[in-house]
Amino acid sequence: MAIPSSVLAAGWIPFVVIIVLVLLFSTIYIKYFMSKRDSTISSTVSAIVALSVIMLTTALIPVDVFLVSYMKDSKGHFKDWANDTETRQSIENSVAYGYYTLYGLVTFCLFILLPFMYFFYEEKDEETSDKSRCCLALKYTVVFIIIVGVLLLIGAFVPTKNPPNPNATDYQKIEALFADLTTNDGEDALSFVISIISLLGMCALVTYTAYGMSALPMGLIKGRRGAKSERMTVQSERSSAQSRIQSLKDKYSGRSMSSRRRNDLSNMEESERLMERREKHLVANETSILQRCLVVLRPFEVIFGILFFLVTLLIFVSLLLTNIDKALHSLGYKFGYALPHRTLPNPVDMVLVFCQKVFPLDYIMFSLLVVYLVFCSMSGVRNIGIWFFWLRMYKIRPRRTRPQGILMLCMILMFIMSAINIIIYELTPQYSSFGSQRYTVQTNGTSDGKLEICSTDAHNSSCVISRMALLLTRFFYKMWFFGAAYYWTTWVFLGIILVGFLVAFIKKRKSAIDGEVDEDDFDDSDDDMIQP
Repeated sequence: MAIPSSVLAAGWIPFVVIIVLVLLFSTIYIKYFMSKRDSTISSTVSAIVALSVIMLTTALIPVDVFLVSYMKDSKGHFKDWANDTETRQSIENSVAYGYYTLYGLVTFCLFILLPFMYFFYEEKDEETSDKSRCCLALKYTVVFIIIVGVLLLIGAFVPTKNPPNPNATDYQKIEALFADLTTNDGEDALSFVISIISLLGMCALVTYTAYGMSALPMGLIKGRRGAKSERMTVQSERSSAQSRIQSLKDKYSGRSMSSRRRNDLSNMEESERLMERREKHLVANETSILQRCLVVLRPFEVIFGILFFLVTLLIFVSLLLTNIDKALHSLGYKFGYALPHRTLPNPVDMVLVFCQKVFPLDYIMFSLLVVYLVFCSMSGVRNIGIWFFWLRMYKIRPRRTRPQGILMLCMILMFIMSAINIIIYELTPQYSSFGSQRYTVQTNGTSDGKLEICSTDAHNSSCVISRMALLLTRFFYKMWFFGAAYYWTTWVFLGIILVGFLVAFIKKRKSAIDGEVDEDDFDDSDDDMIQP
């Protein structure tokens, strides 16, 4: 039986809307942080495309869940159009191809597009032609192409664990996950690359997102310092600095300074110029009509801060319960800590499963959850900056970030979003795997039976698992290291959230002009920020 057009429309039209919204969000976000002086069309478009592609991989999850859930009615029976195995397989394949396409584009962006554009801009010089820049950028990009090629070969040919004896107890628990899937080297190669990307993303998630989930709500609750009081403090510090500078000049008037004293004088003069610029920005902020209007909205900022704190707490509790559940009831590290079915209550998972019954409420709730995690990640990157070990490479500031910083930001966000897909699966194991599906358990040989929530305990013909959950769980089984690494990294993620709250609580309130003035800026760049 053909798939009803209403099913396809209900599943894919929201995804089309999300595509438009993702493109709009990516464009606004990149343009907001991109430097006005150094921006180029090539780097801007590349960043927008890369950020949009990775966000669409997450946006496809609720479509996947909706399609598998909509195959069954409230009584746990397959609907007439879904009774045919080929029809169900057709839907599942279309979603799987969507994942493969998007993750293929993610791999292309991470290992080819973004590195090429980064080095292309690095070679920018008045004396260098575009052809020469392309050749130099391509030379450096070849290294990344070799890396991804090696990873694909490893994924295709590395020995993986074969399915155990069908009569084994462990295999019976996950039989439903593998019974209807045939693997090939192409899928294994791409899955291996995706797993490597997600594992690196988990490290970025622990660094940036965990701190952002603490800093974002605390920052909203604490607010910023008042422009007037901060201006008076800066004026006092500047006056003191000017006195020290003049005193030093008077002391060495008529005689030469030592190199140490000249360095001290140079540093004090540089500090005084920085304070002068800060004072100028604070005066503009103090007299700005927009800033005065924002003061009225301060109570709403506190309310949103408290709301975000509760959301962070909810996510923390849900992940903690899931990890405890895995510690007690999972199949163990040899199966990547795969959890056959949820045992402990999980608030986020329960809410999404309930909302899935009322389309598109679950899509809205899921989108809000993902958007919150994305904003926390962006907040973390902006607060911490982009570092290479102990060296800070780029600062992420509105309308001040160089194209190389934007490209690095997108690369980090792509890794983080890949890890967020893993966190979403761990945060909502029931919703991400089966949605609101139920199946009928026959009792005493009668035609009637008891409705049960779908899990891996069900026969493979009774429930349909989402493609995302199937891809993840299959690879966790074949290469258990990744599943185990994600599991233990999640514990670190939870620990960093607690430490982040402590740091955010102790940390002083941000400046009224946070991100507007930096000692690395050119003096005339202030014209971009201060309007006459």
